[in-house]
Amino acid sequence: MRTGSEPATARSALRMRFWLSVWGLVWAIFGTAAFALVGRPGWAIACGVLWLVITIDLAVILRHIRQGPHYQPGPDVPPYQPPDHRVR
Repeated sequence: MRTGSEPATARSALRMRFWLSVWGLVWAIFGTAAFALVGRPGWAIACGVLWLVITIDLAVILRHIRQGPHYQPGPDVPPYQPPDHRVR
């Protein structure tokens, strides 16, 4: 059902975002350890910062998933109607 309000009623694919973040977290941890072991501190720090960003993103994703249908509605929940902001 297209209403023309899709950008206003868009829903995030939180479970897919969660698994992609887990995949990125695994690679960030591996990169941090590998670059630290081979003596590349700059790259190790870059991977460590990425690790931190991914961890924060995972916390936000998990918070939204736990908040329930408002943030992760199922197929039986109809789209939210956008507010009527008519300029007069």
